[in-house]
Formats: sequence, structure tokens, C-alpha cells
Amino acid sequence: MNAVTETVAAEPVSGVEIFVPLAKLKKSPKNARKVPHGEAAIAALAASIQHKGLIQNLVVEPEVKDDGTPTGNYLVTAGEGRRLAMLLRAKRKQIKKSEVVRCWLDTANDPSEVSLDENVTRTPMHPADQFERFAELSRDRGWGAEEIGARFGVSAGVVKQRLRLGAVSPKLLQVYREDGLTLDQLMAFAITEDHARQEQVFEGLHHNREPWIIRRDMTAANVPADDRRAVFVGADAYIEAGGNIIRDLFSEDRGGFFEDAGLLDMLATEKLHEIAGEVQAEGWKWTEAHIDYPHAHGMRRFYVQSVPLSDEDEARLEALSTEHDALAEGYSSYDEMPEEVAAKLEAVSDEIDVISAKRSAYDASVIAHGGAFVVLHHDGTVRVERGFVRLEDEALADPQPEPEEGDAAAPENGDDEQPEDGDEDVQEIEEDEEPGKPISDSLTRDLSAHRTLALRVALAEQPDTALIALTHTLTAQLFYSYAEAGCLEVRPTVTPLGSHADGIEDTPLAARASEQHEAWAERMPRDVADLWGYIVALDDEKRTLLLAHCAARTVNALRLPWDRKPRSLQTADRLATALALDMAKNWTPTVDSYLGRVTKAHIVEAVSEGVSEDAARRIADMKKPDMAQTAEQLLAGTGWLPATLRTPEPEAEQPAPVEAEEAEAVEQPSEAQTSEAQAQDDEASYAVAAE
Repeated sequence: MNAVTETVAAEPVSGVEIFVPLAKLKKSPKNARKVPHGEAAIAALAASIQHKGLIQNLVVEPEVKDDGTPTGNYLVTAGEGRRLAMLLRAKRKQIKKSEVVRCWLDTANDPSEVSLDENVTRTPMHPADQFERFAELSRDRGWGAEEIGARFGVSAGVVKQRLRLGAVSPKLLQVYREDGLTLDQLMAFAITEDHARQEQVFEGLHHNREPWIIRRDMTAANVPADDRRAVFVGADAYIEAGGNIIRDLFSEDRGGFFEDAGLLDMLATEKLHEIAGEVQAEGWKWTEAHIDYPHAHGMRRFYVQSVPLSDEDEARLEALSTEHDALAEGYSSYDEMPEEVAAKLEAVSDEIDVISAKRSAYDASVIAHGGAFVVLHHDGTVRVERGFVRLEDEALADPQPEPEEGDAAAPENGDDEQPEDGDEDVQEIEEDEEPGKPISDSLTRDLSAHRTLALRVALAEQPDTALIALTHTLTAQLFYSYAEAGCLEVRPTVTPLGSHADGIEDTPLAARASEQHEAWAERMPRDVADLWGYIVALDDEKRTLLLAHCAARTVNALRLPWDRKPRSLQTADRLATALALDMAKNWTPTVDSYLGRVTKAHIVEAVSEGVSEDAARRIADMKKPDMAQTAEQLLAGTGWLPATLRTPEPEAEQPAPVEAEEAEAVEQPSEAQTSEAQAQDDEASYAVAAE
């Protein structure tokens, strides 16, 4: 066979099919392609040839020496890629280099023109046709992505993408063929295989057909995998329950989209109920499971109290602490320790934590008559809020002490009626003196007024004690429901924010505020009567921190159209400046938070300030929904804030005070001018507040 092949190949006859050993084929110096074939392309050709054989001949001409004598080799005029693919197969030991290759001998045409013609005069297959053919192979022959990839020399991942594109609605594929859609847009539609949904979204598109807008609309009814419900339930449990996860094969989808929101809610609620059962086993009277925290529950809350450890626990804790220090000595981290030492140290630390946790606990009466809410945190973790007591159980959970005998607050037996004001002295004169009879109410008021005045003067002269008294008054009212325990007539008001901003109480920032309050609440004495001693015992730093916490709970910087308070809002701005408040750390402009709730002019202004004027011009003609979505993408990470959230720059240093003589020379405004200026100032401030 080889002898015949070489004999035939040696004949310089043009226009005949010949068979040439692979080893005798060479690249033609007249090949028009100067940029070499890529490795992936050669691998794909090799896979195709392995499964289907050589579909297309190579075009060759004999190689000759300078004197015109044939060398016995052949130069490949057209088909250099196929020659390299055959050599790759030989390198992989799939064939030998003696394998004969079907060639077309051409000595009549210019080799350079033939090479150029092969690469120029051809029409590539439309990608949509390829996508559909791949889908047909999968559907009709039952080939998976691995099999198809092996036969065409592409990865299984690429095949999956092409199969997904081939499964797009035929209507949209035809639009793609007619250049009505780009490949990126088609890939956005391919996020699901629901043809009806694809066509519905396509019909609803405006002139703005950005791929991210298409993906957003395609998944509008689905739940992203980073949603707290999806994180809590988990993909495996959701799929096991019959749910489907939509995967985007063409972009980073962060785990895909959970298609059935109702099923996801049901699974999350069931799992929360299971955890609620475990919490109730701690002894609570009731537990409730909710995805969202029920802020309108209206119940009083009790917190854990300090509890002394038993002698056995104290002794065990001391022994464990000594053992912990001995094990950790000489090491700065777990990584430096031998494995067995690290394991033992971790076990000791865990036991220390268990015993230390016994230092605080809920009162038995609170547990017996109270309950807990089991809800989802913003990050998908479980949040257990314990210590709530319903109104009808408050007396049982926190029984009030009976008035002591002789208590001034308790009426004397048979003496329910009190004399009218002004009658006491007359009655005292007329009645005989009785041993132990209390002094009159009028005298009590008289004496207590003098004492109150003295307390005011003395407190004003002792700021340290004033700090204690103020902290006590605020703490008593903020941590003890309806407790009238303070003698300062200071009334803190904590304005709920949930009715002013939906979802604000489930944000990470709200979680921080709640954690701060609970941390202090756990340290408070159970009885408000012990609060003064507790505050006195705090060191200066902790007492100041407690006062700061109480003051912070009362901050109100709400701008309400029906509540004109320009001076308060001005003070809030100054407070923000003093705190160097940066709202960009906790708030970002999204369609829901801002962009979808303002006019197009405001959106354009935001993009102009936060990005650039060119970017603002590019979105100026969009419809509002598309403009808001595009602006959200553009403003992400820029730190842009609307005027209401911006912190004013620190005020410039005030000029030196005017000397007395110069001050007299300065013309003072009239009372009318002052009133007019005040009115203008208030009106301007209100305009800002109602912005």
C-alpha cells in the first residue's frame, strides 16, 4: 500500500486524489495564514477527525529542490490546520506518523492564491444554527455535554452554554439571526428555558436592552441564592423538596436563583418552627417562628440577670483556667501547637465558655410566663429573641412588691378620704394630738419644696453627681418599663423608625443598635431600686458609655413635612459633623431606596454628581424604570449620597470677637428686621426638612 501510495504521489499530475504519509507532509512557505492556529482550534480539529475521519482533503503540491528534482515530500497549500491536528493525534499515540492522509494534488493553481482563497471565500455558520444543531444532538441522540464536547473538541462547559442557547425560544433565535438581538442579549434570555417567559420579557423591552436588564426581568419573580431565606434553607434541601434553581451559565450568578419563592418560604418557616421547638424546650411558656421580626408585638421584654456561680462551678472554672494557661504557655496561636495540645485546649475553652454562660440567666418566673421569637437575621442566620412577656402574664413574671406597713403611699385603715387643701391646719388645731400621726400634706409639700430647691443648687455645683443622676433617670426609663424611679424630670423619647422607612429595622445597622441595647440590658439589676447603686459602682468610662447609649436612643433627625423644627434639624447636622458621620458605609442608592422614588431629573443629577456628566447624558433619554436601574449600576461603589444624607463640612473658625467699643458702633437690627429674618430662616430650614 505504501509503495503504491508513494508511486502515485510521485506523479506530478494536477487534479487527482492521492494518499500521502503524514510524515511526508510539510507546511507550505506560501501559506497565506501567518498567524498560527490556536491550540484550542487544533485540539478541536483533532477531536473531530478522531470521531468522524478527515472530512475535507488537504490541498498539496510536490516539494522540489532548486534544480526541480522532487524531494518526495509534499507542501500543504490548504489544510495546514488539519495537518497539525493529525500530528497532534500522532503525538497522543492515536495514529502513527506513517498514517496516510487523503490529499488533492494541485500544481495548476498558484499556491498562495489557493491558500488565501480557502481562508477568505467561505461563509461561517451562523451561531444560532450551531446552537440548534447541538441541541438536536442532545435531544435526538441522547448525547450529553461530555460526549458532544469530545466529538467537537470543546469543553463540556462550552457545550452546556451552547445547549442552553439552543433551547432559547425559536422566535428569539430567529430575531438573533436577523440581528435583532446581540449574543450577549440572547445569553441573558437563556438564564431560563421558559419560552413563554422569554417571549414575555422580550415583548416588554424598551429601547434599552442591556443584558443585565433582561436578566433582571427574567428573574423578577425568583429569589437570588444570596437571599437570607435561600442561605438559611440551603440549595440541597430546596432541591430535595422539589424546587428548581435557575443557573446563569454566562455570568457570575452567585449560586443562581431559587425559582419557587413560595416553596422557599414554606421550607424556611418549617425550619424556624423546628428551632423554635428546641428553644421552647428551655422552659419558655411559648415561642413563635417568623421570617421577619414582628415589631408590633407590643410586649414587655425582660433580660438576663447576673447569677452567682455555685461553689462547684467556681472551683471547676478556676481549675480550667489554670489548665488553659498551662496548655497555652509558650504558644502564640493554635497553629503553633501540636495537634493533640490544640484539641485539648479547644475542649477546655469550650467548657470554660459553658460555665461562664451560667453567670447570667433569665429569672425563672420570666421563663415560666414568657416566650421567645425565632426569626431570620439579615444574613440568613437564626436570631432568637428571648424574654418577652404578654400583657396578661406581666404580673406573674414580675410581681410588684406589696406596700410596706406604714408606707406613705398606702392609705391608713378607714382613712381613705383626704382633707381639702387649706383645711389641714384647721383640722390639726381642732383635733387632739395623737402620737405617731403623720404630718399634714401641706406641710409635706412645703418641706419637700425647700428640699427640692436645695437639691437643685447642690446638684448644679457637683457635675459628677449630676452625671450619675442623669444617667440613672434615663436608664430607668429606657430599660425598665413604666418605671418612675428617677427624680429628674427628664423624659427620653425613642421614636420608632419602622413606620418611616420600610425594612429599616431588619438592616445590619439596626442589628448593631439592638445588640448594643441588649448588651447593656443584660448587665442591669433586676429591680430598678438597685439601679442607683449599680450606676454609682461603674467606673467613669463605663458610666459615660451608658449615658452615651441612653442619649443615642433618643436621637431624632427625622424630616417630616408636618413637623417644622428647623433648629432641631440644624443641631442634627452639627451632631453628624461632630461624629464625622459617613452614611455611605450603611446606605447605597438603589431603585428601592432612592432612584425609583424620585424624578428623572433627580436621577440624572445623581449620576452627574456621582459618576460624570457624560454618563448622565447617556441615560437622559431613557424611560424612568430603565434609567433608575442603569443609574443603580453606575452609582454602585461611588459613595454618592443625596443631600439629606450628607454630613456638612465642619464650620470655619469664627472670627475674633469684636471689641466693646467697635461693637457699640455696629448697627443693631430692629425688632421687625429680626422677626423677618427669623421667619425667612425658619422657612428655608423647613424647605430643607421637607425635601
